[in-house]
Amino acid sequence: MRSGSLLLAALAVATACQPAADDAVGGDAALGPDAGAAAPDAGPGPDAPPGPVLSCGGAALCDGFETGAGAAPDPSRWTVATPDCSGDGVVAVDPAVAHGGARSLRVTASGGYCNHVFVASTTSLATWTGPIYGRFFVRLDDALGDGHVTFLAMADDGDGADLRMGGQSRILMWNRERDDATLPGLSPAGIGLSTAPAPGAWTCVELEIDGAAGTLRTWVDGAEVAGLVVDGAATPDVDRQWLNGGAWRPQLTDLRLGWESYGGQAMTLWFDDVAFGGARIPCDAR
Repeated sequence: MRSGSLLLAALAVATACQPAADDAVGGDAALGPDAGAAAPDAGPGPDAPPGPVLSCGGAALCDGFETGAGAAPDPSRWTVATPDCSGDGVVAVDPAVAHGGARSLRVTASGGYCNHVFVASTTSLATWTGPIYGRFFVRLDDALGDGHVTFLAMADDGDGADLRMGGQSRILMWNRERDDATLPGLSPAGIGLSTAPAPGAWTCVELEIDGAAGTLRTWVDGAEVAGLVVDGAATPDVDRQWLNGGAWRPQLTDLRLGWESYGGQAMTLWFDDVAFGGARIPCDAR
């Protein structure tokens, strides 16, 4: 019994001497309008040790942000974009927070339009045929607020404006820049048919956009979200406003991930295990 007590005491001392997971810090300087600025704090560490980089199932656009040098996302896959104007938004590959593998993409931006920042994929969507499927993991350091924000944007040549995914009224939503239509409609009933990502945790988002049919579907953590569907039949509080804007046949040409706030919400967020292709790419693809 005495030797067992001594062993337990030794283990307790060794455990106390281990560094805490939250002591990890980010690496190199961030990229953005002020490329010389120091990278912001990495924020909360992952809830569990990261797993392997997920499979992309042969998707044309596939990145877990494991390649590239220093803080820069791989320039063969991404460029930094600040449309129209730029402010304090920065992006950096983060070695302290990851969903799969060892790194993710961190985006930090203040509120206000000009503080936006995105990474734009070098893979063009313009020549793709058939429905476009996407999967990505996103982690927000704070809950979505009441104001309108965007964290994913795709240029739509059919509308001459962007198709945007982000939040408003504290939920996930889609927004069509051309006429500011929202999906779902932001009535109490529509808001109740969407969902909100939990801050400080990884959320898997999947999407399917069929330009020829004019339809859109969205899954969160593997479950389809009823309020984030355009199916061609106008549903009150969901896609009626969207379809009242006339025939919608998106012709998507690019993909951008980042943060754009049209009010005052600042955010640090991370992206990982991004895949876009011609077939559904599940959250647990191996």
